[in-house]
Amino acid sequence: MPSSGSDIPASPRGELATRTLTMPADANPSGDIFGGWVLSQMDIAGGITAGARAAGRVATVAIDAMTFHRPVFVGDVLCTYADIIRVGRSSMAIHIEAWALRGRMGERVKVTEGTFTFVAIDEAGKPRPVPEQGAR
Repeated sequence: MPSSGSDIPASPRGELATRTLTMPADANPSGDIFGGWVLSQMDIAGGITAGARAAGRVATVAIDAMTFHRPVFVGDVLCTYADIIRVGRSSMAIHIEAWALRGRMGERVKVTEGTFTFVAIDEAGKPRPVPEQGAR
């Protein structure tokens, strides 16, 4: 069940990774955007962030602690924000939040958040070390 929203901060955590307009094809018959579609947008945002940090190819290996706070509607702009919270030898944990701009320009509300784990991979799809920060 979605939370009341009283515990949701007023501003996003992390850096803006993507923005996209929700369309009727992404909605169920009630006009709410499918949760799986939102999840895929968050995965794209995490992949962009992880790929930049890893300086190359990455793969999603886990999604933890997903929380759906509020519905997303047709016509909302879905903005995703990513914050790298841990970098290991070959993996990265990224906190991702999805915020909706109601009716394209209206109120900004946090709709979903979760932690995604990505692994840096080589051309053969095998794990590789994540480079040191700034060692590109």
